[in-house]
Amino acid sequence: MRAPSPLIPAVCLVAFSAFAQYTPSAGQNVPAAAYEEVRDLQTGSVTVRKTAVPKEITKDGHGNARGNQYDLAVDGAFDGQTVLILDQVGNTLENTRAALREKGLSSVVYPNGATPSPGELKKALEKSCQLWLISSGVPMLKAEHLALIKAFFDAGHGVYIWGDNEPLYADANRVADALVPGLRMEGNLAGNQVVGIADGKHAKVGLRAGHLITTGLEHLYEGVTIATVQFNPADGRTAALYDGEGGAARSPKLPAGFTPLLYGSVGNLVTVAYEKDGKRLLMDGGFTRLAVSWDDAGTARYVKNAASWLVHAEKFTDTVATRPTN
Repeated sequence: MRAPSPLIPAVCLVAFSAFAQYTPSAGQNVPAAAYEEVRDLQTGSVTVRKTAVPKEITKDGHGNARGNQYDLAVDGAFDGQTVLILDQVGNTLENTRAALREKGLSSVVYPNGATPSPGELKKALEKSCQLWLISSGVPMLKAEHLALIKAFFDAGHGVYIWGDNEPLYADANRVADALVPGLRMEGNLAGNQVVGIADGKHAKVGLRAGHLITTGLEHLYEGVTIATVQFNPADGRTAALYDGEGGAARSPKLPAGFTPLLYGSVGNLVTVAYEKDGKRLLMDGGFTRLAVSWDDAGTARYVKNAASWLVHAEKFTDTVATRPTN
């Protein structure tokens, strides 16, 4: 975490956010406000103060606002919280883990070939605020694993299910169906593009505007070859999800509780958020963005925002660290 400034800026300072973990730009793709951290020189305590957005916001090469003050959560917001990652694939997670640390999130990774026993998984989940599964094309989880993950999810803890082009969603689909029956991913479509905010003029391509997870994101790299989130079994293995023309199968009707976060460049639903009955889930068909062209457009911020949302601080107010605000 970067060192906070001991100086109080000479700008208008007001209270923000019902949840002290979130920045004043929470839910805004284009930053609406910024913040600074102020340390009390006598006590050492840190206070987060809202500030005005500069007239000229520094942006990166793809047009996203540069600076952690425009992420969903303030730096260090979740000190003491752990993300548990079941990595069945083995692509590098170095950048992902570094991004999580900026928000105070430590991570424990079970790498490819080291699937924990159900007993180990139970103990690990008891120490974790959320679970990520990065799925391979070979089922590795037992029924006991699925039951433990479902209990974790039903208790309100966040789950992120990552898959990719066929066949890299074997356990992704097994876990998804256990948590929300019917949810799965299918297909193999070319991506490798940067998409902007969905504006309704170009089919459904682009990012969802106004969601907490898309805070500070006007552009995002979609991944290399990607799978498509599906719900209706009748829309299963169709040509449209592989190399055929687009259509309804690429942008299925969403059941209650689901919000599309990212439609890929060929109109397919790549990422979806689920929030219902006190539960939070993300399903994503483009895990390649965690390792390929990292932060080519927005990946680091997206990862931080997704993890911050999955902490579910709004529910676990007694166990999640907070920062005071003024």
